Amino acid sequence: MSDYILEIDNLTKDFPGVRALDGVSLKVKQGEIHAVCGENGAGKSTLMSVISGVYPKGDYQGKVFYKGKETNYRSVKDSEKEGLAIVHQELALSPYLSIYENIFLGHMQKRPDGKRPYRAAAFGVIDWNFFLKESRQYLDRVGLSEPPETLVSKMGVGKQQLVEIARALSKQVDLLILDEPTSSLNDDESAHLLGLVKEFKSQGMTIIMISHKLNEVLAVADSVTIFRDGKSISSYDVKKDNLTEDMIIRDMVGRTLTHRFPERKTAPGETVFEVRDWTVYHPDFHSLKVVDRASFFLRKGEILAFCGPMGAGRTEMMMSIFGKNYGFKSDGQVFVKGKQVSLPSARAAMKAGLAYITEDRKNLGLILIQDIKTNISNPSLRKISQMGIVDKQKEILEAEKYRTELRIRTPSVDQLAKNLSGGNQQKVVVGRSLMIDPEIFIVDEPTRGIDIGAKTEIYDILNDMTGNGKSIIMISSEMPEALGMADRIYVMNEGKIKGVLNHDEATQEKIMRLALLGKTASPDQAARQ
Repeated sequence: MSDYILEIDNLTKDFPGVRALDGVSLKVKQGEIHAVCGENGAGKSTLMSVISGVYPKGDYQGKVFYKGKETNYRSVKDSEKEGLAIVHQELALSPYLSIYENIFLGHMQKRPDGKRPYRAAAFGVIDWNFFLKESRQYLDRVGLSEPPETLVSKMGVGKQQLVEIARALSKQVDLLILDEPTSSLNDDESAHLLGLVKEFKSQGMTIIMISHKLNEVLAVADSVTIFRDGKSISSYDVKKDNLTEDMIIRDMVGRTLTHRFPERKTAPGETVFEVRDWTVYHPDFHSLKVVDRASFFLRKGEILAFCGPMGAGRTEMMMSIFGKNYGFKSDGQVFVKGKQVSLPSARAAMKAGLAYITEDRKNLGLILIQDIKTNISNPSLRKISQMGIVDKQKEILEAEKYRTELRIRTPSVDQLAKNLSGGNQQKVVVGRSLMIDPEIFIVDEPTRGIDIGAKTEIYDILNDMTGNGKSIIMISSEMPEALGMADRIYVMNEGKIKGVLNHDEATQEKIMRLALLGKTASPDQAARQ
């Protein structure tokens, strides 16, 4: 019997005008953790979709062997019957169903152990109370404390990702494919998930993990295969080959990246933005404070980072500041260039010189079925219109300008946003904000789900923005990113600002200590440290 649970032989997959996979071959050993790395658009997710039956037999050239037999999957249901499951990077949950309904949706007929069916009432009526209780064990395993009855639409992106993983755990699988499983998680939650991955391996499960987080890859993977431009460039045994992050990056991008974070060109200047005693109340539980008397300030040309565990209140605070887009109500004061302002809507916030780049670019940052030029120009139509009519030539010229400046990899600004890689989609979101020409950018998880090469380009863009006098508030769950980019770092937890660190003194240990053990800074101290 072969040592390999999965074998890919000379696989090629074409989309209209694009070859996504070009003669790919890959072998995955039984019981190993096999990581797949590569830039956005390298073909990693396409390959996993072929393996799992998203693209059926006949939709590609080449062969896929699973457990020694060539596959002939017509759908994901076929692969799941044979013990293969995939958790996609793009969430596939029903927002109007509860957590526990999403976990068991589509596989209520069979227990994970395969020995007997789930209990159901007569005539096929589902015993929802049973599934409600059954879901708790899977939520506990992924560290999600929300009640199982909670609607998925009431949860953030990170917690929705945990529901997706819990859903996969509820199936009996021999090969589990995880596509960017920790992209929406903070460090603690990622560590917990990676611990689970190791536990699955100890139980005999095989895991294929796509990840841009190279430190996580080296921490858990036995083998690593690297993709570039639709081809499998190299494969390594992590221990035998003494694999390093620099080796992976070199094969991913075809060159050596000497500096991941750019050197700052200018020193921060005077204060341009300040928030005092900001309190935000939960949109559903009106007496619950999500943010409690937070105060901070931002200087011209500065990158100010906010760090803290998931649920700390960082995104909720920024969304509530930017046009009251979160919460039942919010109290406090906002100052722009020393003048107190009221920001009751997103339009008012933009008029005051603010722009917001959301963490959820696909649902909130872009209209995926529209082209690049339309996405870029949408918030700034007045700039390119006369008497309410859009000047199409101006729109194209503006879009081309940002395509060039931001190095958006696309043959045309008429390309649909949904056809771009994650990194290029993020650049389009940045471009639409730049066209507004704000002075203050709120950037929420600017590099979530994009590869190391695209991250470096985004960092260069942010650095250039500060060099041009723009000021940036950055929310980041990746502490190396915050440490590498920020002039100052505010640490939040449980809705409160626990302290602030300057660039020269900040370390991961100090950030975690402030978040978990540090005393809450008084509003005045937090605002002026």
